[in-house]
Amino acid sequence: MAAARNITVANRNQTCPITTSSSQLSALIGNPRPNTFQFSGTTFPRIHRRCSSIPSLSRRLIVVSAVSELWNALTGADPARESLLSIRRGMLLFRQGDVQGSLVEFDRAIELDQRQRAYLWQRGLSLYYLDRFEEGAEQFRLDVAQNPNDTEESIWCFLCEARLYGVDEARKQFLEVGTDPRPVMREAYRLFRDGGDPEKLVSAFSCGRQNEYFYASLYAGLYYESQNKHDEAKLHLMAACKCPYGSRSDDYMASLAKVHCDCRNWRFG
Repeated sequence: MAAARNITVANRNQTCPITTSSSQLSALIGNPRPNTFQFSGTTFPRIHRRCSSIPSLSRRLIVVSAVSELWNALTGADPARESLLSIRRGMLLFRQGDVQGSLVEFDRAIELDQRQRAYLWQRGLSLYYLDRFEEGAEQFRLDVAQNPNDTEESIWCFLCEARLYGVDEARKQFLEVGTDPRPVMREAYRLFRDGGDPEKLVSAFSCGRQNEYFYASLYAGLYYESQNKHDEAKLHLMAACKCPYGSRSDDYMASLAKVHCDCRNWRFG
């Protein structure tokens, strides 16, 4: 009979001993053959299979991965779920004006689940307002690489790079994306890509839907900011905040308009 072993599992509330046998552990972890390993039906990544010429490293990866899976199974840990919870917390903190706190949560989400890295446009927005423009541009470029129809991410990448290199240089490397189904965003995209008059953008949607006027005002203000025209930027961004959609909607970008004004110390009269 296999000797029983005690495993101590700690959680936030208490530490509890779990008694298991070597055979039970073997059943959980399995007996890996060289260069192949599965655990709970999961095949390990390509990078592991490419290391077959270094068996000691492969075995180490197998053991570490197996122990991690076992620990998660015993403690009920779910990194993917925890990652999503971190994203939600980050979004809530951003809405509340805690931009630095939001970035901490977004970074934690990536640590928990690396798959989130290429989709966290919210992280890019936080980086912009923390003046970390190079990292922000990198985040938006990752997003567009995954979804080549992300109009707003393309614009935000430009905004980051305009702060780094100037408008002309940023426009030379402007991210081309597919056609946005929203008329206001198609016009905003052309404005940032080709240059033009942001007043025409606002005028074109001043009598349109509430959300269209909001987005026209928001991106007109952001365009002016990229041109270092701060008075005009303030006028349009505050208009975006005050309009019915900007003041009542739970749209993340409505919260962003308020965060923008707070970060610039613009006070509503």
